[in-house]
Amino acid sequence: MCSASNQILQGVLPVLQTPFTEEGEIDFPVLSAEIDWAFQTGADGVVVAMVSEILRIGYRGRRELAEQVCQMVGDRGTVVISVGAESTAEAVGFAKHAESIGATALMAIPPVATSLGAEASRAYFAAIANSVSIPLVVQDASGYVGASIDLSVYLDLLKEFGAERILFKPEASPLGPNLSKLRDATSGSARIFEGSGGIHLVDCYRRGIVGTMPGTDLLDGIVALWKALQEGDEDRIYSLSLPISGLVALQLQAGLDGFLAIEKYLLKRRGLFPNTLQVQPVAWELDEETQAEVDRLYARMQASL
Repeated sequence: MCSASNQILQGVLPVLQTPFTEEGEIDFPVLSAEIDWAFQTGADGVVVAMVSEILRIGYRGRRELAEQVCQMVGDRGTVVISVGAESTAEAVGFAKHAESIGATALMAIPPVATSLGAEASRAYFAAIANSVSIPLVVQDASGYVGASIDLSVYLDLLKEFGAERILFKPEASPLGPNLSKLRDATSGSARIFEGSGGIHLVDCYRRGIVGTMPGTDLLDGIVALWKALQEGDEDRIYSLSLPISGLVALQLQAGLDGFLAIEKYLLKRRGLFPNTLQVQPVAWELDEETQAEVDRLYARMQASL
């Protein structure tokens, strides 16, 4: 069981990619090595969320993945488990399970199949928050999945539960201005995470975020960039952020499947994953020309490190 439930949620929290065996099972030894590498590289914790393929591995798979991640992390850092589902009851069930296995915090997107209004969205997130005692990160992942969340929902939840219980990961475009609106509307009390994969990290850091949730594929670059931002090293900030932004731009062009394909390709290139297997079907696969550009940008990022 994870014992990080009393730690503060902040810093660099990579979203884990889920490795699979040739038989289609979760490859837990490879997952363990991915988590070890994340903490060795400087992560403050780890996250199980959309690019972990939680919407595709089924009910049992989600629970088993969460249990194994909490156990593998132990007391090394924080663990955030995404619990969003198509029904409030199922989301609450995932939330209670995550708390019971020692997760530090929860994260949730709205239902994907239904576009909720403000009141229904507020009730959905409030039900999740009311079912547990640990923090909930309210995620707007509408840049690649689901629907956007109205600012009023954020404000109502923050008023009801407080800044220690409700945190935010807004990803609706335009990300920077929307983040500033939330910051200003809450007089700076909202604790906000950046979730753009790193492409907007510099801009969002200057707007007052408390942390970032990138993929594990670029983690060494993101950790170095976060440190450069904290130190105000402008030359290093841009030598790192430009190749990172180029890589994430390639991922964004194909939505969730773009992130999955390119992140798994880079994890295999790093020697962390033995393959690039994803849960099928997918809408996009990495082609040779995109792969060549990924290689060029990755080399530039490594050179900056």
